[in-house]
Amino acid sequence: EHALASSPARAWTRLELATSAAIWIVMMLAMMLPTAAPMVLALGAIGRGQRARTSPLAPAASFVLGYAIVWTAFSIAAATLQWGAHRLAWLSNAEPATREVLSGALLLAAGAFQFSALKDACLSRCRSPLAFLMARWRPGALAALRMGIAHGRDCVGCCWALMALMFVAGSLHLLWTAALAMLMLAEKALRSGRLLGRIAGGVLMIWGAYRIGAQLFGPA
Repeated sequence: EHALASSPARAWTRLELATSAAIWIVMMLAMMLPTAAPMVLALGAIGRGQRARTSPLAPAASFVLGYAIVWTAFSIAAATLQWGAHRLAWLSNAEPATREVLSGALLLAAGAFQFSALKDACLSRCRSPLAFLMARWRPGALAALRMGIAHGRDCVGCCWALMALMFVAGSLHLLWTAALAMLMLAEKALRSGRLLGRIAGGVLMIWGAYRIGAQLFGPA
């Protein structure tokens, strides 16, 4: 069953909304925390070099907490958007062809974002942990927390469009999660990551255009 049409048009209970938010939070953190590993390792190395009285792991833990706060906020926003679409019955009452067009438009938008200046700017900061830390490093757990929040904002700016594709995952939910996580990790960690991201963007745009075209220009 398609993700955009999975529920009947009835109001969610508070428990269902909380459950949806919890699922989003777990999913986002599972996908994004591994991509922050190079930054956390670099921060831990700096902490060890400082020979602070506190454990060198303390700055890294504060950094991870700040990073998690940003993605938790993103997850709550995504669950709220899902709840709003459900409440207004934008998707549950739509015809299958309309849902296909909406899914295709989302794929097109996510693919186009891969070529945007915002994507390039945010990804460049995510790909350069040492440059990020050299520019923002301050001693102390609170400073590390702020760095984690700043890095989380960069990651959201870089990856939000890809994350939005979870709305079209449907029965391939786990496969989508794994594929997107690997793509985002490759974008940040591999030398050819930016090229891979652009290739993925092109594939998404072609896929989206095909899904829209199949509905608009296919056989009646």
